[in-house]
Amino acid sequence: MATLEFVRQFRFGAYAIFDLSIAFLGVCLLSPLLSKLFLKIGLYIPRHNWLFLTLPIGILVHLLMGLMTPMTENFFSWPGELWLKIVILILLFFGLKGIKIIKPKK
Repeated sequence: MATLEFVRQFRFGAYAIFDLSIAFLGVCLLSPLLSKLFLKIGLYIPRHNWLFLTLPIGILVHLLMGLMTPMTENFFSWPGELWLKIVILILLFFGLKGIKIIKPKK
């Protein structure tokens, strides 16, 4: 446990760089699989869009699971952390920008 505590001590403001890196690395590795999966249900989501959607999806998942991480708390606190709200909304915009509805292949 000491190793995990050590790598999580490096921070960008209130957010652990390790956690952010793992989230983006995981999405980068899973994006081809996720794109193929969503293509089967009729949504074309380019692989690079998953990187834009990493933080918005992360906030949504943490909220649904009831885990209030610093980023989730800061995003939903009003009026604090306005820069975070702007960044998340911009990421959400660019993440949703290239998504297209198509007919699924049979």
